[in-house]
Amino acid sequence: MSDDALHKAEAAVSAAESNTAVVQLAMAAVEVAKAAQQQPHQGCQHAPQQFDARKWLTIGGIVCVGGCVACALALAFAVAMTAVAIGATCATGCFMILRSLWTGHQKGR
Repeated sequence: MSDDALHKAEAAVSAAESNTAVVQLAMAAVEVAKAAQQQPHQGCQHAPQQFDARKWLTIGGIVCVGGCVACALALAFAVAMTAVAIGATCATGCFMILRSLWTGHQKGR
């Protein structure tokens, strides 16, 4: 072998060594890109629920019945307070009439 062929072989080996490092770096970059693409998205993990009309009709019915009961109780309370007010007015009138009769009796009428 000649020196010229030896120098060419050494140049080819050094080129192959540097190309091997470049190829290894490129392969590592490709592997990193693949790993980044394969990572699952960490979003919503639960399945969407189905719409249940019976549940919402039940809730609506309970709210309506509860509102009617509250309205009836408020009406009963209003009627009771009206009765208390009428009774207080009648009692006051009776006491004033009885006081007038008592004072008239005391004076000798």
